[in-house]
Amino acid sequence: MTPLVSAIILNYRTGRDAWKCANALLKQTVADRIELFIVDNHSDDDSMGYLRNRIRASHAPIRIFETSRNIGYGRGNNFGVRSAQGEFILIINPDNELEPTGLERMVKKMEDEPDIGILAPQLVHEDGTVRDSYRTFPTLLDLFIKRTPLRSLFPGRMKRYLQHGMSPSVTREVDWVAGACFLMRTSFYRELGGFDPRFFLFFEDTDLCRRSKQAGRRVLYFPEVRAQDRKHRLSEGGVMTLLTKKTARIHVLSALKYFWKWRMASY
Repeated sequence: MTPLVSAIILNYRTGRDAWKCANALLKQTVADRIELFIVDNHSDDDSMGYLRNRIRASHAPIRIFETSRNIGYGRGNNFGVRSAQGEFILIINPDNELEPTGLERMVKKMEDEPDIGILAPQLVHEDGTVRDSYRTFPTLLDLFIKRTPLRSLFPGRMKRYLQHGMSPSVTREVDWVAGACFLMRTSFYRELGGFDPRFFLFFEDTDLCRRSKQAGRRVLYFPEVRAQDRKHRLSEGGVMTLLTKKTARIHVLSALKYFWKWRMASY
């Protein structure tokens, strides 16, 4: 039987988190209609041994793919999608755990509203705070202000960009959603070409949402479904982190690629 959903978990040095994420998917109300892939992005720790032992001991229906090197977030997920047979694609980070009825309700929402291109649940941290995983398309100035003390001088601009004036409990169309957990039709994902491989890490989600809207499909924030999310973020930090944190420098490089790509965009 053709799977309803193909779920892709991209692992890089997060074997234990990936296992928790997979377990949450195996407890979904539509678990018997899910094909579950873990793509290991050439981890250099004990991730693969840990995952293989867990899968073997539990007889869990999980397929593992390994890349020959760390090919980045977007290309890593694209690597897994190549083997997907499901009607829908779930992209989910290892540090996310979807509530048991979540996937069924996300699929129903997309079936009821065919013009949805990307649908993302509410992301909730362990302390109960809601992650601002929905945003307005950024400008280069927005990102600069956010990383510097200037953010205290431009609260209105940050409120618009981060959508802090919007209720996190209301389902609505947004510009873009974080790529930590979202659902798409497999055919549409492939029609768009998946994640743009020029982005190694960061902005591949913003870019994908932009291309979805360009194709006439909505990007929907759907807080009626929740996923638990780890609070720490790789891209967090101010300007000084550019000197101390490799991921901060990758974030800036991806931002420059994004703005160059969309320099002539009308929105």
